[in-house]
Amino acid sequence: MGLGREQGVEIHQPPRFEPGERVRATRHIKNDGTFPGRQIGENLVRKGDEGYVRDVGTFLQQFFIYAVEWIDRGTVVGMRARELMSLDKVEAPSRTDSTVNEGTAR
Repeated sequence: MGLGREQGVEIHQPPRFEPGERVRATRHIKNDGTFPGRQIGENLVRKGDEGYVRDVGTFLQQFFIYAVEWIDRGTVVGMRARELMSLDKVEAPSRTDSTVNEGTAR
């Protein structure tokens, strides 16, 4: 039965981000009513904002929620992994991206 919802359980894998890790928002995040003191629909985080993971929790025993402190905004907002990218972890280039000429031995 395809409900179009996420079916995977994230917490069976290690968290993608660790406390203290510098991250960037990959999406605009609006208040869905769970952030106190702000209007529903008000922007909490803008795409491109940078912050630091302060804590890692879970939601519904299925998803990781990353408490991210957005320094420029002075707020801490719960974020999903799909809404973040690490600025500390650099992915290794794939073998096809390498500019090294390996040649052949003779």
